[in-house]
Amino acid sequence: MTVFQAIMIAILQGATELFPVSSLGHAVIVPALLGWVFDPQGEIFLPFLVMLHLGTAVALLYFFRSDWIAIFRGLSGRHGSQRQAESIHILALLVVATIPAVLIGGLLEHWLRALFGSARYASIFLVINGFLLLFADRLRGNRAIQLGRPIASLTYADALIIGLWQCLAFFPGISRSGATMVGGLFRKLNHEGAAHFSFLMAQPVIIGAAVREAAHMRHVTLAPGQMQLATVAAVVAAITALASTAFLMRYFRKHEQWALRPFGYYCIIAGAAAYIVLGH
Repeated sequence: MTVFQAIMIAILQGATELFPVSSLGHAVIVPALLGWVFDPQGEIFLPFLVMLHLGTAVALLYFFRSDWIAIFRGLSGRHGSQRQAESIHILALLVVATIPAVLIGGLLEHWLRALFGSARYASIFLVINGFLLLFADRLRGNRAIQLGRPIASLTYADALIIGLWQCLAFFPGISRSGATMVGGLFRKLNHEGAAHFSFLMAQPVIIGAAVREAAHMRHVTLAPGQMQLATVAAVVAAITALASTAFLMRYFRKHEQWALRPFGYYCIIAGAAAYIVLGH
């Protein structure tokens, strides 16, 4: 892998992990379109996956540091029992929302990626992802009920349902952030609240993925300079993820009525174009 390829993959990871356009789908499709010969699922790519995930996780932890500080300060009980109960509730919501990905991912992730991991399958699921985003936006817009409930008002059933939506991302081309946002919208969050909860959910998932991938590196022989290149890529991914998060949170706050539609149209067009090109 060249330096240029590593940096491009890092930018791709840092942006598409948070934009609702599927990082895994782009990681499969883009190298195939560019004719890059390395396997994103192969052992030699593991150091990059670990470092890219760590870079993205660090960026998210930094951006949402005030949330985590507030939660853990509330847990201490020094700010009153009500604040403590709310902090416990939010932390429990994140745990419950993560359980489906841990259980279902442990059972089906490798099978699904082996079955649907080709670039052509990823392009099909990217189109499906686009229609899912458009459907959620249209359904949200047609609802007569008032949306915009706070995250703390979610129930454990709400968190479990959003967590089940997240499991759709095991199909390459379905966005994790997009699926969880759709689940959040269906549970009456607005776009900003759905994105906020999705990004909080992402942090344990991304860190867990990095830890799991790091465990597989025990039997991998690193080429000279490979870890240094992966570290550079991690920094690039972190910077990209930080900028992406800042942009998206502001974007979702200001475009409540149609926030997911541009991403939906992009996924449909990009997925269809990739399918046609890869078919030749």
